Amino acid sequence: MLLRIIFTLLFLLLMVAVGIYSRKQADSVDGFVLGGRAVGPWLTAFAYGTSYFSAVVFIGYAGQFGWKYGMSATWIGIGNALIGSLLAWIILGRRTRVMTRHLQSRTMPDFFGIRYDSEGLRVVASIIVFVFLIPYTAGVYKGISTLFEMGFGIPYIYCAVTMALLTAVYVILGGYKATAINDFIQGCIMIFGIVLIVSAVVKSQGGLSAAIAKLSVLPSDADPAQSGKFTSLFGPDPWNLLGVVILTSLGTWGLPQMVGKFYSISDEAAVRRGTVISTVFALLVAGGCYFLGGFSRLYDDPSLYVNGKVAYDSIVPSMLVTLNDAIIGLVVLLVLAASMSTLAGLVLTSSSTMTLDLIYRDKKSVDGEVKDGSIVDEVAKKTEKRKVVVMRVLIVFFITISLLIALNPPTFIAQLMGISWGALAGAFLAPFLLGLYWKGVTPAAVWACFAWGVGLIVFNMLTGNSIANPINCGAIAMVGGFPVVWLVSLFTKKMSPEKVDKIFECYKK
Repeated sequence: MLLRIIFTLLFLLLMVAVGIYSRKQADSVDGFVLGGRAVGPWLTAFAYGTSYFSAVVFIGYAGQFGWKYGMSATWIGIGNALIGSLLAWIILGRRTRVMTRHLQSRTMPDFFGIRYDSEGLRVVASIIVFVFLIPYTAGVYKGISTLFEMGFGIPYIYCAVTMALLTAVYVILGGYKATAINDFIQGCIMIFGIVLIVSAVVKSQGGLSAAIAKLSVLPSDADPAQSGKFTSLFGPDPWNLLGVVILTSLGTWGLPQMVGKFYSISDEAAVRRGTVISTVFALLVAGGCYFLGGFSRLYDDPSLYVNGKVAYDSIVPSMLVTLNDAIIGLVVLLVLAASMSTLAGLVLTSSSTMTLDLIYRDKKSVDGEVKDGSIVDEVAKKTEKRKVVVMRVLIVFFITISLLIALNPPTFIAQLMGISWGALAGAFLAPFLLGLYWKGVTPAAVWACFAWGVGLIVFNMLTGNSIANPINCGAIAMVGGFPVVWLVSLFTKKMSPEKVDKIFECYKK
């Protein structure tokens, strides 16, 4: 226990020290939000990966989907690496960096406002971001606090409050640059930790062959007389597995805290290198997490059941508690590292969006110039500093709200994330991606997609998942956004060709 406490305290002190070190680069809005748009490939790739994977994945998703799908849950990790990382960087990376610089866009709502020449879209997008990042943040708190409760015997409430305070400190001090540096440190811990933990769990079951053999004889939930489903290629429920792959892989393409990493990367060569680094990172971390979760049925125990139902968020902690103390200490550090990096990205995204897109809205045209010349003087000095102060205040506000939800979470971690990712990516993915490539997207189509993504998720939630479970509903919202944008764009008023040409001229350089 002493060793666990020492390692954890050293780690937390290092995070705060990085925040102090980076504070000088966080005086301006660009410095605080985007690291001055000069962040290299390693920091950007690790920031992308550590924002992607947190306690939500390690504790919530790995446990729940490993239990449901067995070894086939590993496909989720492979999908995260190939679709959520590799393809995301190839398709979005360069074009996002180039167009957002051309438009002087700092946030995703800002992009919608300038790209589609609509202040209304910018405001509504910022509200969607703020509202639907909260359940995701609450899920992260719940995951890390559940593990800390297991590893240290500290009550859940104290863990959640402590994580909130520490995350607030280093993000408020150093902004995005502190977050990116800490993400790199945390990413290294995650890679080392997941490799060691998977090896330890497999070894505790007598080796890989023995573990798979034990899993292969377990009966299926649907048909107790049938065994082998948990070691089959696509598992006992391939269609629902596909829904999870789509949600967790394609969803990152429409999440503001993920896409925002492309805004800050330094140059196009860094994009190419970052693509490889990010993909390898995702393959190791996500693949390792879901592969680990695939063995969860081997740790079936009466303590996992509450009122006759499996407490999914307790599955992975129950697997790890059987390991020796040194590895448990490493697990705590791994999940702490993953969660703090994700929390930092979420609170920074939310606070910057509220500040820049609701409170201080510089009225830019499609070519990135400020329309009202009187605003230029405000932006120059005093307003810049005031914006950074407001963002820091809003970080505290956002953390407080999400913490209150985390202290009394309404559902399992996976469902919290499904609601958040489904609404955000359902609303944003199609108009953002198509807006980078297709000149024909209309503002009306973007409004329609916002209504589609948010409306579908909220309706499903209010009607007790009448359409589908939160995971599959989120996947439907994301994929369905593309035909919505395409069809509405065909029959609604187009933007001025001159304005659209100005937007896309950045790709000719």
